[in-house]
Amino acid sequence: MLGTCLENVRKKSPLVHNITNYVTVNDVANAILAAGGSPIMADEPSDAEEITKICNALNINIGTLNSRTIDAMHRAGKMSQKFGHTNLLDPVGAGASSLRTQTALNLMREIRFDVIRGNASEIKTLVKGSGTTHGVDADKADAVSDDNLDYMTWFVKDFARSTGAVIALTGAIDLVADSEKCYVIRNGRAEMGRITGTGCQLSGIMAAFAAANPDNVLEACAASVCMMGLAGEIGYTHLQPYEGNSSYRNRIIDAIYNMTADTLNEGARYEVR
Repeated sequence: MLGTCLENVRKKSPLVHNITNYVTVNDVANAILAAGGSPIMADEPSDAEEITKICNALNINIGTLNSRTIDAMHRAGKMSQKFGHTNLLDPVGAGASSLRTQTALNLMREIRFDVIRGNASEIKTLVKGSGTTHGVDADKADAVSDDNLDYMTWFVKDFARSTGAVIALTGAIDLVADSEKCYVIRNGRAEMGRITGTGCQLSGIMAAFAAANPDNVLEACAASVCMMGLAGEIGYTHLQPYEGNSSYRNRIIDAIYNMTADTLNEGARYEVR
């Protein structure tokens, strides 16, 4: 059951090293804490390797790149791989610029990632090696829908097969797949797209879930996606008429903090293909 994956996070409290973007770093830390993990942030190259040694997972998010952080990502990734830790890549904005695209592709060439999480445009860019997106948001033409669900399910399974990673393609309909099985998840609300960083928060949480469930990474990643979407649903019901997206962000993190295994099992809406 998905709830068991959450219980393992709370029991083990994995330490997650996040080299993430400056826009959302505080929210990522709070979301990991709310889920039961423990966050640490270090993006100075000379510090990142040493910090990585003591962690259980590494979450690399390319949302705000510079030459120093790119160096830190490579150093930390190689060190994490050496110690057999969980590695997650969030290719934010891949396809929006050559730097983002090439950085993501270079990281994939040099580091073994257990999980790759992105929106449809970002994931398609990684598959093709190039692409175009509108900033960090998915192009509407790339969105997963009931009309293209069969193809997109095959698509993520095929990418998982070629990379050896669990692929989490998130959007209105979320797909989480390895080479054989795909979770089709329908939790969440459209209003979550009006908050900067829900995807970044999810990547941090997902890294914690994967690290706490090393023998069941696929289900752990699916559980984290269901939990984030369900938290969006619960948080929205608690909004007052005068509250907006800033309050909604806090309500979501509160819902993650108060999530139980039973709540997750009962509220998760998914099918397996």
